Amino acid sequence: MLTLERVWKSYKVGTFGGRELVAVRDVSFSVGPGEVVSLIGESGSGKSTIGRMVLRLNSISRGAINFQGRDVSRLRGNALREYYRQVQGVFQDPFSSYNPIFKADRVLAMVRDQFFPEVKPATWWERVDSTLASVRLDPAQVRNKYPHQLSGGQLQRMLIARALLLDIDLLVADEVISMLDASTRIDVLNLLADLKARGLGVLFVTHDLALGNYISTKTVILRKGVAVEMGDTGKVFANPQHPYSRILLGSVPQLHKKWSEVAAELELDNREVIERCLYHEQYPGECGQPPADPQQPVLATVESDHFVACAQEGNVQAGALAASIP
Repeated sequence: MLTLERVWKSYKVGTFGGRELVAVRDVSFSVGPGEVVSLIGESGSGKSTIGRMVLRLNSISRGAINFQGRDVSRLRGNALREYYRQVQGVFQDPFSSYNPIFKADRVLAMVRDQFFPEVKPATWWERVDSTLASVRLDPAQVRNKYPHQLSGGQLQRMLIARALLLDIDLLVADEVISMLDASTRIDVLNLLADLKARGLGVLFVTHDLALGNYISTKTVILRKGVAVEMGDTGKVFANPQHPYSRILLGSVPQLHKKWSEVAAELELDNREVIERCLYHEQYPGECGQPPADPQQPVLATVESDHFVACAQEGNVQAGALAASIP
């Protein structure tokens, strides 16, 4: 359904744009119907930039993003509007996604005006009420309210309902629960799981490993714009092969261990991993350098549906491991 093929994003920075900042480098993955693909990484890893490129909010610098076999960057006019009828995004701060002077009714009516003008009002509002109920909202309690009169969880579910009214195929969910309290988070996560079961593809952007493990089918771990490991979520979490993946997983607090013990184990374990780079066992070359052949894959195969980059990709150096650990 959605395929990213060696996508790059760079920005001109500095005086007169004299320097180039690479935010995303050579990233490839796909999202199929009924799949939740998690993009996991720290702030600045490029995960939100990828989501914004999928939504056409940022242009790509190199590579291609294809949806249903069509190059997203080339869509214009009616073709672009049809793309947005199939692909929508929900973002971290639900309050910033609404015009504060519009009630929910006005927001939902605009969807009909833009995409379904032929649908009669009575039929539309029946559909709205049914969709709101499907995301566990009471239409009578939310339709006539301003954004400030609704909670963050209600606003996030309203955004998901708005996307569902379009009968979308792909949802880009960018840190959608990071601003919600614990009791509301599980409701939104379970809603996404329900949508997955109905065949919706979800690109789930998060920095939280536990959330990615909870909901995703596949995982892509990003480090400074580079995909350092990806594949089936169970395999990536159970058998991480890149030093950065191991650092992330090792950073999850453990009740039965002190942090000093965990840090020492991570440093020793990762030095062993870097000394045996799985990528350069399959593609001989200098560790930390890009492939000599531009057509060469940027990830090596660990096992079926599990791939890893060079052990030094993403600037994880052996001598800096201790400093990299939070």
